[in-house]
Amino acid sequence: MIKFAGFGRTLAATLIVSASLAGAVKAQDVTDEQIQSARSAIDALNATINFDNILPSIAERLKATLIQASPNHEAEINAVVDEQALTLAARRADLEREAATIYAKTFTQDELKAIGDFYGSAVGKKLLKDGPIATRELVKAAEIWASGIQRDLATESEKKLQTVLGADAAPAPEQQQ
Repeated sequence: MIKFAGFGRTLAATLIVSASLAGAVKAQDVTDEQIQSARSAIDALNATINFDNILPSIAERLKATLIQASPNHEAEINAVVDEQALTLAARRADLEREAATIYAKTFTQDELKAIGDFYGSAVGKKLLKDGPIATRELVKAAEIWASGIQRDLATESEKKLQTVLGADAAPAPEQQQ
């Protein structure tokens, strides 16, 4: 039994090492050309633009925490945190590389080119800009439509049930609008 437990631990360790090596090998499967296409697609999509505020937000929260602990040193805290944040800003490129690698693994070279071409075009830019507005309006229209369908279904079903079940049928409960 002890030998079997030792074998199980060895097998588990082997599987973990193999999985991490497989991840490293898979990361190496991405070519420079794929990364370049992925960066173009990401740029066209503005896919990472929302991450621009991560470091400034973290810095502001840290300053607030430190100032709360040492209010007499606000100027020094602001200066030091800002200096350190500027030093760390160069690491933003790491996130861009990771994003490009993720896109390169997710999409083929042709798909990345098509994404970059479309979203880089005037129509693609308009879709990025106005798409959320159109989606919001569509959701509102669907909610209005669903309310009408719900009302009509309840009304028509109640009428039909009145003829089938007669006057003894209880009226349908009020539907939420």
